[in-house]
Amino acid sequence: MRGHSMIMQDPFFFGYGSLVNRRTHSFQNAQPARVSGWRRAWRRSPFRDVCYLTAVPDREDYIEGLIASVPGANWAVLDERERAYARVPLGSEVQHSAGAVEVAIYAIERGHHHTPTDDNPVLLSYIDVVVQGYLSEFGMAGVTHFFETTEGWHAPILNDRLAPIYPRAQTLTEEERALVDEGLSRLSAKVKQGYPLG
Repeated sequence: MRGHSMIMQDPFFFGYGSLVNRRTHSFQNAQPARVSGWRRAWRRSPFRDVCYLTAVPDREDYIEGLIASVPGANWAVLDERERAYARVPLGSEVQHSAGAVEVAIYAIERGHHHTPTDDNPVLLSYIDVVVQGYLSEFGMAGVTHFFETTEGWHAPILNDRLAPIYPRAQTLTEEERALVDEGLSRLSAKVKQGYPLG
């Protein structure tokens, strides 16, 4: 009689910010995915000095991103990286081709995030990483969707390219940097005083 032991599949995370950029992590089985009913927003949190992206529920919107597996369901490393966020399980709203796997998204808990202020800027080095990831995974259409559907571009942006503050900053090509700058210019995003783009 054959055994019926079930082999549990590793769970996956859904990344929609820096985790879209494969250069920032080594998680396996990465592939593009989409989550309906959520959108991205720039938010400040009591856990960090600068603004980061979070996902907020929105029935009319969707987020493109990257899923990848978490070996042995060992979330410790990822939970530490995303320590300002809560890990939220997703259901049928996530679309991907990885089969029947559990997927979680990281989002700042309701009531624990607020709109950006001048004292909590967005790091340009972080935007660079996100845009580089979207360009690689989704092309120009993905970059355009990122800029056009993310809420909170009134947040001040700190140009830290010469001395990146973001710990997983990447080197961008001249074309990638220009793509970021053009996107911010279209949105009339403001760079924090004393830190001009370039």
